[in-house]
Amino acid sequence: MKRRVSCMLMLAATIVSPHVFAQASAPVAASAATNPVDPAAVAALQKMGAYLQSLKRFSVSTDLTGERVLEDGQKLQHTATAKLDVDRPNKIHAVLSSARSERELIFNGKDVTLYTPAQKYYSTVQFDGTIGALADKLRENYGVELPLSDLFVWGTPNAPTNQFESAMFAGQDYIGSTLCDHYAFRQKEIDWQIWISAGADPLPRKIVITNRDDDARPQSVSILDWSTHAGFKDSEFTFRPPAGAKKIEIVPVKNKG
Repeated sequence: MKRRVSCMLMLAATIVSPHVFAQASAPVAASAATNPVDPAAVAALQKMGAYLQSLKRFSVSTDLTGERVLEDGQKLQHTATAKLDVDRPNKIHAVLSSARSERELIFNGKDVTLYTPAQKYYSTVQFDGTIGALADKLRENYGVELPLSDLFVWGTPNAPTNQFESAMFAGQDYIGSTLCDHYAFRQKEIDWQIWISAGADPLPRKIVITNRDDDARPQSVSILDWSTHAGFKDSEFTFRPPAGAKKIEIVPVKNKG
């Protein structure tokens, strides 16, 4: 995944919910020693991806916690939240908030608008592809990361499943009140874990990413909350500039500097 298990795909912490209790740690070690890549763990990712692709209209929010490592090795935590309203294949309204900034992204299938409420600046670019293709375009052309972008990659041919150095089942935990199957993966400089709802609706509920390329091993943690029967209106995907908002041009990364 080229160091973009994003979710974010995303931010960090070693915080564990008091409701989370690990199970079956001993069998995991034996299994990992016998077969570094457990086909069942990879199959669980594929099953989750297929289920995600079957969802047409949904909302998902996440609490993100990240770590920034100072030159002397001290770690500083930072937090943010993101909320996505999605109507596949080509409509999304995303809001990313932290103490430092708030950003909105609105895509209606014809153009995408980026808006910063604090400055009341917005930029609009024409685009008519899918949400997954939009995530790639924003990243490559403008250096903008769509929150939780991997949700639109899992379950597609673009989701690599052959780059794992190890993949294993790590037992079951509760994320909040939801019983989840816990899996751990290693690939290149990244270790990552995912907790997937057990049962008929295999949704990702927690993602932890550890950067092994940094001796300090900074982590990112994303806790996801889902509504698969979202009640938002279609007007969510239409950007109407607020009073005093100013349109500016977004500059492609390749033209900078």
